[in-house]
Amino acid sequence: MEYRRLGKSGLQVSALSFGSWITFGKQIENHTADTLMSIAYEAGVNFFDNAEIYARGRSEEVMGQILKSKNWSRSSYCLSSKVFFGYEDGKPNQTGLSRKHLFEGCHAALKRLQVDYIDLFYCHRPDKNTPIEETVWAMNSLIQQGKILYWGTSEWSNDEIMQAFVFAERNKLIGPTMEQPQYNMFERTKMEKDYLLLFRDFGLGTTIWSPLASGLLTGKYNQNGREKTRLDIEGMEWLKERTIGEAARLEKVNELNVVARELQTTLPKLAIAWVLMNKHVSTAILGASKPEQLQETLTAIELLPKMSQEVMDKIELILNNKPVQPLY
Repeated sequence: MEYRRLGKSGLQVSALSFGSWITFGKQIENHTADTLMSIAYEAGVNFFDNAEIYARGRSEEVMGQILKSKNWSRSSYCLSSKVFFGYEDGKPNQTGLSRKHLFEGCHAALKRLQVDYIDLFYCHRPDKNTPIEETVWAMNSLIQQGKILYWGTSEWSNDEIMQAFVFAERNKLIGPTMEQPQYNMFERTKMEKDYLLLFRDFGLGTTIWSPLASGLLTGKYNQNGREKTRLDIEGMEWLKERTIGEAARLEKVNELNVVARELQTTLPKLAIAWVLMNKHVSTAILGASKPEQLQETLTAIELLPKMSQEVMDKIELILNNKPVQPLY
């Protein structure tokens, strides 16, 4: 396993990490979740990603129970949670990024995960109804109290993250350390264009979600008579439309599969290695519902020495979607 610094912080995270979105507490049995976490940990993964909204809190409960049953040193792994959507009844103050929900959301996550502190705590979405000042102060307070070690954002725009950094610097507070954006061969704008100044000027770290474009880059959606996937789960229609989109994407997947075969590897491993080639990627979060899926993708890091400029150019020619670079 390769380890990378989380942005400019001193924290080292495994280049490949493991997340529980959709699967834990919903799609898979608890014993399967236990097996998957063990496979990841034994392969060198030291970051496990979660959120309050995943299975409405059940995902964190499952992960907490698994961790409690293990004889793993707390210093050997990092845990995350995310706060915004809530998990209760959606009443006022049960969602958003107010000081009240940030504190209560953190305390609830600590209880579900059965730990004394959370390593990485994210604002899961921007909150238009809460002043950024209140959010930054609250996150700073949680760090001072020792309940979280680093805070960050997920799916925030460049301007929103910049606002948080500026306010934190002006008031000598701790600003965000990391952002969790979607990044893969079909979703590139934020990582390759929008966030460039944040990387340069603030050393923003990134924990990437969906490096396989919700399974599109496994090639399974190109198969006839495919088995049901996470995109077929009730309530995931929005993600299915966003992921598969136009037929052109499926055609590109077939072409990328040819490149993978030329490298004597698989398409999922090629797609993950491509993500890791971006120097601004701190870690790419893997998801899986079956042990064999995770065992395959965890070996993607072995492909990095083969990702020559020639290979990258060949992939670029197929994708033809590189963001236009800003003039700075």
